[in-house]
Amino acid sequence: MKIHLIIPHGLKNHFEQELQMAQNEFALGNLQLSWRHLERAHILGQAWPVQHTKAHWKMICFALRIKSSKEILGQIPRLIFGGIKSFVGEIPVGNTGGANVPPLKSMDIPIDLLQILNKYRS
Repeated sequence: MKIHLIIPHGLKNHFEQELQMAQNEFALGNLQLSWRHLERAHILGQAWPVQHTKAHWKMICFALRIKSSKEILGQIPRLIFGGIKSFVGEIPVGNTGGANVPPLKSMDIPIDLLQILNKYRS
């Protein structure tokens, strides 16, 4: 079991960049692309409690803005427990974080994100 507390600086930059791209796409009305960037941010940050929680916070904010009750209800437990799971080192690797996937299901990580994550593995 590997406990992660502080995300490596370079990885944090990639995480924040995905969140910024999500915000930019949302402002342009590109909801699907915006959500995809939130999922990518989730994948990058899910091993660290602060970033994992932040990803779910951004997801629930997205869901509230588009008035998706399914996503809102799906994000509530993820928001509450996601950071805790990161803290104890028990995350479903690659999970995209949305209510459309089981919260404990590991998933394949896109190659570009896997390359980023591998660069910062200790």
